[in-house]
Amino acid sequence: MALSQQPAEAVAGSEVAPVRSPWQRARLFVLLGGLTAFGPLSIDMYLPALPAIGRDLAASESVIQLTLTACLVGLALGQILAGPLSDRLGRRRPLLIGVAAYVLASLLCATAPVAPVLVGFRLVQGLAGAAGIVIARAIVRDLYVGSAAARYFSRLVLIMGLAPILAPVIGAQVLRFTSWHGIFLTLALVAALLWLAAAVGLPETLPAAHRSDGGLRGTLAIFRALLADARFIGYALSGGLAFGAMFAYISGSPFVLQGIYHVSPQTFSLIFGTNALGFVIASQVNGSLVGWVPPARLLVAGLITAATAGIVLLLVVLVGGLGLVAVLPPLFFLVSSVGFIVPNATALALSRRPNAAGTGSALLGVIQSGVGAIGAPLVGVAGISSALPMAGVIAISGSGAILAFALTSAVASKREMPVS
Repeated sequence: MALSQQPAEAVAGSEVAPVRSPWQRARLFVLLGGLTAFGPLSIDMYLPALPAIGRDLAASESVIQLTLTACLVGLALGQILAGPLSDRLGRRRPLLIGVAAYVLASLLCATAPVAPVLVGFRLVQGLAGAAGIVIARAIVRDLYVGSAAARYFSRLVLIMGLAPILAPVIGAQVLRFTSWHGIFLTLALVAALLWLAAAVGLPETLPAAHRSDGGLRGTLAIFRALLADARFIGYALSGGLAFGAMFAYISGSPFVLQGIYHVSPQTFSLIFGTNALGFVIASQVNGSLVGWVPPARLLVAGLITAATAGIVLLLVVLVGGLGLVAVLPPLFFLVSSVGFIVPNATALALSRRPNAAGTGSALLGVIQSGVGAIGAPLVGVAGISSALPMAGVIAISGSGAILAFALTSAVASKREMPVS
């Protein structure tokens, strides 16, 4: 299917408020970038405070870990609720309600007296934060299609990718001046500022004539259609598995690089920053190329790079004795490849049902979050005694991403063949 490279607002006509001036576009980008960062900010910013939370609330590590699980569950379920709702009611109202609820939930988290209550509040925080994530993607799809959408997602993925890297650093700095309560107060403040920006400057991007009126039955019908769409599933699975490989690197590299290869904290920060720079450059190069190269081709290039990097990393670890110098290049190319994969996979997936971008964005987010998180618990099973778990998860995720894309593309091509 040929994808238009025109902004969707050029097609939609005057039914939605235009976003034309450079100032409007810059303001919208900052807002959408902040909304897409809700997930990593909610999950990663308070990680440095987990031991302190356990001490203050007299809870075991397993109970405190439930606060992380509860937020992840909320982020997944919330997308299923907020995405279809935004297809029916428009983007503004559900977004403003969700962000306001996130502010309240964050304040409640800051005042939680015992761990079980904090777990419940974290579930609510995840449910509310999901509205920002899923509706931000839908807004981009409302305004842009095809290569233009892929280009915009390339810019947004810069924030999406850097947020989980920077959030723990921000959380650690907050802890220098206050307790763990201050981290949740900081999240509430950030969300309040985003709510104010959305209330003042976010136009409605889904005209009333284009909204869904099928209710629950219509929403379920769209979900079924998307689940039966091999190309949509291929884009969602490949993007989720590739992001899962990067998540394995983020969660496993501190133990592997410092505990096994004995790099100092300062050297680790330099390595982490170098890989992050590779991700930043790749995502911006992708944004510049999508006007000249089809997004699907760029996606395949990224998937091949991720799979190759994962396999090379696994071989290096299995051989052993090659040292840090052999581990760093595959990690760099792995992280950089995600800058080509996520924006193109997202744009191509949402192009499958442009009339239901909220519902499509919800299903995309759930699939990518679920698939991407499958290998996370396995990364640290060997502690600092072996890099094999991290390398194995990365190799399987990277190879699985290209395999999932190839298989679903073959199924889709077979279905699309004309009957003679």
